[in-house]
Amino acid sequence: MRKLAAAFLLLILTATLANSQPQIQRRKLANEVKAEFLHAWQGYKKYAWGHDDLKPLSKSHHDWYAQPLLMTPVDALDTMIIMGFKDEAARTKEFILDNLSFDKDIYVQNFEITIRLLGGLLSAYQLTGDRRLLKLAEDLGTRLLPVFDSPTGLPYRYVNLRTGKVRGEVTNPAETGTLLIEFGTLSKLTRKPIFYEKAKRALVETYLRRSPLGLIGTRVNVETGQWTNTDSHISAEIDSYYEYLLKCWLLFGDKDCKKMWQVSIRAINRYLADQSTKRGELWYGHTDMHVGKRTATVYGALDAFFPAVLAMSGDLDKADRLQTSSFRMWNQNGIEPEEFDYAKLEVVSAGYPLRPEIVESTYYLYHYTKDPRYLRMGELLWRDFVKHCRTDEGYAALKSVVTKEKSDSMQSFLFAETFKYFYLLFAPPRTLDFNKVIFNTEAHPIRR
Repeated sequence: MRKLAAAFLLLILTATLANSQPQIQRRKLANEVKAEFLHAWQGYKKYAWGHDDLKPLSKSHHDWYAQPLLMTPVDALDTMIIMGFKDEAARTKEFILDNLSFDKDIYVQNFEITIRLLGGLLSAYQLTGDRRLLKLAEDLGTRLLPVFDSPTGLPYRYVNLRTGKVRGEVTNPAETGTLLIEFGTLSKLTRKPIFYEKAKRALVETYLRRSPLGLIGTRVNVETGQWTNTDSHISAEIDSYYEYLLKCWLLFGDKDCKKMWQVSIRAINRYLADQSTKRGELWYGHTDMHVGKRTATVYGALDAFFPAVLAMSGDLDKADRLQTSSFRMWNQNGIEPEEFDYAKLEVVSAGYPLRPEIVESTYYLYHYTKDPRYLRMGELLWRDFVKHCRTDEGYAALKSVVTKEKSDSMQSFLFAETFKYFYLLFAPPRTLDFNKVIFNTEAHPIRR
């Protein structure tokens, strides 16, 4: 009887500690994230103001193209607003409006400009109501439209913002299929259907080129519509295509997107999901799109977005199991690598460019389950992130998660995604109503 009573008391104590520990830490952690956001932001302002990115080790700047496009200010603006930095956000917004012009004779990568700049401007407009931001977004969207003028409707990779000339006929599903949230929102706000129509056709044309198994490949020629690489997976060059199938159904109520998501997730779970390791974990690997044969047991930092998508789709069981695998990958070296062989538990590509995806999935899973272990998971991620990536003037990517050697790079998505998802995980739910927004793949919240 004593043993039974003792076990019962231990169970109660364990449950109490599990539930109370994260609650004590949340406000403190949220404030820590805000402080570190400002630390990195001040470093950017001190050494890279007016340019795209800070180089935190050399204390200099990096621009994507011959002329800067203010990547970091645009990407950071909605996070500032969400964190409550009203004065800093107001100054940043005015700087963007006074200095950002898209009338530049430069070729830009349509996908990156869409998710970072177009998405950032649209989100900032919805948060502030300043129509000058919408006007700037419309100008950008109009300049990007020529990418869709291919024989198939699949977009070219690059477009000249001034001349409209295009290039880059070999692209990938992430770049053809991760445009509808931004172009569709621009269409709704400007009441110009062309933006929605062009981006949706690109999404549909990508889907129509799936194999009889329901899978898509890694590379496709936009002029011929033929696959040039048939490797199928949920990782780089495909990842956000699947994300947008689901999110565009939820954001726009688009029934075509719903059908495409439902067909695709069945194929993903049948051919890409992998439970073959001796440890019985769930991972998602690589197969050939035509035959469904396993070609690689590689998973990575980018793949770690998928638990969030699974959770959003209602599949919390697979979401939790895959998140556990992502967390194992992180803990292998105290921070996640770009690519990881889950069968051998070995790093394949050792870099860490400050990616947010595992934090994103932690946030989604906590939102849907309210399970405090996701808060504890998030706290560990945060501690490791600060420990290994903080510098005197910002945050630095890692050349290797094994050696922890830093790289002279701090991309804008640190502000748009990584800090934002960490903050939202720990901040009070009223900070941003999850159920009233859809995040684009750069974590810019768009109103449902």
